[in-house]
Amino acid sequence: MEKRIELERRARKANQILELNLDNCRSTSIVGLTDEYTALETLSLINVGLTTLKGFPKLPNLKKLELSDNRISSGLHYLTTSPKLQYLNLSGNKIKDLETLKPLKEFKNLNILDLFNNDATQVENYREKIFKMLPSLNFLDGFDCNDEEVQSEGDDDDEVNGNDSEDEVSGGDDDEEDSDESEDGDNGDVSLSEVYNDDLEEDNSDWEEGEGGDEDEDEDSDIDEADGDPNESAASVNNAKDEKDAEKPDETHARGKKRKHDG
Repeated sequence: MEKRIELERRARKANQILELNLDNCRSTSIVGLTDEYTALETLSLINVGLTTLKGFPKLPNLKKLELSDNRISSGLHYLTTSPKLQYLNLSGNKIKDLETLKPLKEFKNLNILDLFNNDATQVENYREKIFKMLPSLNFLDGFDCNDEEVQSEGDDDDEVNGNDSEDEVSGGDDDEEDSDESEDGDNGDVSLSEVYNDDLEEDNSDWEEGEGGDEDEDEDSDIDEADGDPNESAASVNNAKDEKDAEKPDETHARGKKRKHDG
């Protein structure tokens, strides 16, 4: 324990130290901790293996003392040299009866006491008797006299975080509304690219209609040429017939000459 104390001091003077953590340093009694620690307010001796509190120093400003998970069964009167004690944790020790706890009456400012996992908690009407014996006590084993649980620092943090998370959620809803509004605004305004695409589509449609019209005109002209005027067609047929008839005498005359020549 002495080596651990020197390590925790970190070259500071004893009367300048406000908090000292000696958890798990393993010792059956308190050694190396002296009355020089006059400014000490918090002392932790969890799971050290203490069997007695003999030699506990005079710590006039000590307010919080952690002694859980040791083997202490008596000797609580050694703590009375620290009259400002407000918090005392003796859970997980060997205290068997309420008589052992009577020295705690000297602590007029004792507000929180933890005796969980001690045989003394099995005494009939244990809680009522402790609250009666220690009038200044507000919380015993984490609950007040009305069995209301004490609110820990972790619960406070959770509440703060919960409020923050609600604000974040509401903020998220506002962001969604803003995004919806922006989307509506985007739908109402026509971008340059959309205008350009519309004009391009119109030009393409006009070009396709013009090309189709020219083709239709060509087809119509071909049909008109093929059909022609019925009168003109009949006249051309008659002319062709006359020309053919005119050629026939010549052929007959030629044939007559040939026959005459042959005769």
